[in-house]
Amino acid sequence: MKKLALDAIDLRILCAVQTHGKISKFKLAELVNLSPTPCRVRLDKLTKMGIIKAYRAEIDLDHLLDLTQVIVTVSLKTHKKSDFERFESYINQVEEIIECYATGGGCDYVMTFMSRNLSSFQTLVEQLLSEDIGIDRYFIYIVTKLVKKTPPNLTALLSPNL
Repeated sequence: MKKLALDAIDLRILCAVQTHGKISKFKLAELVNLSPTPCRVRLDKLTKMGIIKAYRAEIDLDHLLDLTQVIVTVSLKTHKKSDFERFESYINQVEEIIECYATGGGCDYVMTFMSRNLSSFQTLVEQLLSEDIGIDRYFIYIVTKLVKKTPPNLTALLSPNL
């Protein structure tokens, strides 16, 4: 995939949007030190290029209810392309799985589950194991607390001097 070159203003816009989400063009322009119209043109360009994929609110679910969050690592029995496709197709249909990463190394996938309680998570795991999706081994890690969750530092990552 061809990587896109961004200038300092584009980077400031991305950092502001990453921190503040969807904000008025006037507030965004103020944050990046640019007049509103050129700022909006650049924001639209970044969106059309696919760099800005979506705007979302970060909801603190702990204020609403107690949830069980679990990290599960999975290794498949066999490693043909069709095995990965079958597994991923199934996983994409399970709404309690909120993240799934294909990985290299000790396991094939790392997934994050969010369920109402441990009992409903156990039911889900039993259902996954009863399906023919090729699971060989899995390990379960109950999340006890969130220690860190931050967006990446775009300035550091995109700096040509590093």
